[in-house]
Amino acid sequence: MDRLDEQIVDELQRDARIPLRDLAQIVGAAPSTCSERIRRLEQRGVITGFRAEVSLSALGRRVQALVSAQVRPLSADVIDTFEREALAMPEVMAVYVLAGGDDFVLHVGVGSIEDLHLFLVNTLSRRREVVGFRTSTIFRHARNQTLTRLG
Repeated sequence: MDRLDEQIVDELQRDARIPLRDLAQIVGAAPSTCSERIRRLEQRGVITGFRAEVSLSALGRRVQALVSAQVRPLSADVIDTFEREALAMPEVMAVYVLAGGDDFVLHVGVGSIEDLHLFLVNTLSRRREVVGFRTSTIFRHARNQTLTRLG
């Protein structure tokens, strides 16, 4: 990626709906150049998609938690199956596969603390491969809206 690609990616992360002519003006290139650069960035897998940001509260997910889980037996099949099935759980917003003391972290969003408790007791703890889990309730969630290439 050169400097122009980096500028395009930066601007699209800020506002993926920016009109092409406005993007071109900001980065100092022709709209056709920007269009071609975006197409190539998508082909190379740098830009993986354009998504709408939604309010978790508006979706009834007022309570978020990180659930660290351990599974056994620890095998590629168990890991792959658990990851796939966890992502299919409506409460789970993201799954992280880890190395270290925990095997997974699930980012969960639910309507209430009671709903979180029901998810843990009725869904997670009933899975035979789950041998333990810990839950941390999230009070605030912030993330960097624009990522840049390191190095």
